[in-house]
Amino acid sequence: MATRPLGRSGLDVTTISFGGAGIGNLYQAVSDEAAHEVLQAAWDAGIRFFDTAPRYGHGLSERRLGDFLRSKPRDSYVLSTKAGRILTPLRGREMGFYGFVDVLPFEQEYDYSYDGILRSHEASLHRLGLDRIDVLYMHDIGVDTHGVEQNAEYFPVAMSGGLKAMQELRASGDVKAIGLGVNEVEVCLQALDHAEIDAFLLAGRFTLLEQEGARPLLEACVARGTSLVIGGVFNSGILATGAVPGAHYNYAEPPAEIVERVNRLERICRSHGVPLAVAAQRFPLSHPAVASVLIGVSSKRNLDRNMAAMDVAIPDALWADLVAEGLLAPDLAPR
Repeated sequence: MATRPLGRSGLDVTTISFGGAGIGNLYQAVSDEAAHEVLQAAWDAGIRFFDTAPRYGHGLSERRLGDFLRSKPRDSYVLSTKAGRILTPLRGREMGFYGFVDVLPFEQEYDYSYDGILRSHEASLHRLGLDRIDVLYMHDIGVDTHGVEQNAEYFPVAMSGGLKAMQELRASGDVKAIGLGVNEVEVCLQALDHAEIDAFLLAGRFTLLEQEGARPLLEACVARGTSLVIGGVFNSGILATGAVPGAHYNYAEPPAEIVERVNRLERICRSHGVPLAVAAQRFPLSHPAVASVLIGVSSKRNLDRNMAAMDVAIPDALWADLVAEGLLAPDLAPR
């Protein structure tokens, strides 16, 4: 599989990366055997960039991913995880629900402080059973996750404390790259004012359905030599399924204007014999700031489908028609 440099970190990453939320039992339980099967399928397909987080299954995803990767030569893959949440034993407490089922018996507590980031990094190494994490992202800092008031408390601590810890981990060689793993553009732009960022894992903000909001970050990343890893390419489902009843847009029911826009996108894709999901997966890779597209799957069947999408021929006329219909800015159209 083709690789691209991840910022100025010296790391080269595969253009398709594996997202570990599914093997952390996001929305549905996945057996250990099924988790291993999909990871093996990803490896066999040539994927060598794997992402996880303490949040995913309250540590379950990290444990499963580490168990799989431990038998692989350590320099044969790139591993990213996230910091900003500390997992603490339940010990009789009632666990909050964060979208994951059959999770490990730990509660999640936000901690973006200097010490909190160092503790999170160390704890992830233990759960993974590995001696090195390549890319460390600060997870879910920003207004979208915390709201205005709470983020006003977290953000200064994150930038002055947590980001400082991450820079020190990079300087010491404990990690090779640092960044943010978030769902919003503004906090990424703000972080660039505080540190040299290698990469942002940005979910749902640069997709075939919506691009304009990401434009300032795309431009900043090109200027600064920072890479983007793009997650959420299907906007939580609607670009994979089309605007069918029950489709989700950003984890909720889509508003009428989104349904109408998706229907237009699908009509044009269909006229060129290209499934909407294929165009959606391939689109972000056309931008020079994008190093990898992250696919989050929990079954070999879905993994195989995503990988097959990389072999579908997409005619230039498809992108040209999207531009003509006002669905894609001319300067963002793949060339």
